[in-house]
Amino acid sequence: MLLAIDVGNTNIVIGMYDGDEQAGIWRIRTVADATADELWIILRNLTAVRNIDISKIDGVIIACVVPPLMGALEELCANFLKLRPLMVGPGIKSGMPIRYDNPREVGADRIVNAVAAYEKHHRDLIVVDFGTATTFDYVNAAGEYEGGAIAPGVKIAADALFHEASKLFRVELVAPSRVIAKDTSSAIQSGIVFGYASLVDGIIMRMFEELGTRPKVVATGGLARVICSETKLVEHIDDDLTMEGLLILYRRNLPAKR
Repeated sequence: MLLAIDVGNTNIVIGMYDGDEQAGIWRIRTVADATADELWIILRNLTAVRNIDISKIDGVIIACVVPPLMGALEELCANFLKLRPLMVGPGIKSGMPIRYDNPREVGADRIVNAVAAYEKHHRDLIVVDFGTATTFDYVNAAGEYEGGAIAPGVKIAADALFHEASKLFRVELVAPSRVIAKDTSSAIQSGIVFGYASLVDGIIMRMFEELGTRPKVVATGGLARVICSETKLVEHIDDDLTMEGLLILYRRNLPAKR
């Protein structure tokens, strides 16, 4: 059984796979100073709810963009699972050439998403990930990662608005019924949801114009469904893209059978 962990700045997504079958996926809050003991308790409790036998875990893959958590994750694997995790980063066999000026600068999550999207669609793609940052990544028709764009995430922008404007307040991030709102709550929702939908469409359209082609656009991430319900250019939403990418990368890095 494979344990796949995607550590983002806001959330940690934990996935369990029994062969090709998904046994469970959970999303928890990222705590940068969490200890291995705390992570073990969380993992044990989550798997217990699904009656998953944690002793059957025989492989671990981790994508992490939060350096302070790396030690705790490695300790979790060594002390409790008795396994050495496969870390997504330089040296891993991704099967995807990275056409970036400095490939080491590309976040692990961006590569994982790109690999999964290309494996599933086998064509040129733009992958939009709604995480702590909103990222746009282009993969060409030959399956090569070409680069992309990074914008502040939806929650980062919303939090900045609430912190800096003393009379504004937190609202549920859903699309209101109209752009020209008649109350402050709806006005905030309009600005954030419709504003980000326009940002997404705007960057994608600029990519289309720069490329001279129209790649397939795939979105993933926690707020993908909220924002992309208001976009015009996103064609497909894949909630489990990152987890599926980790599964693909783990298999590509297994020792060859003799």
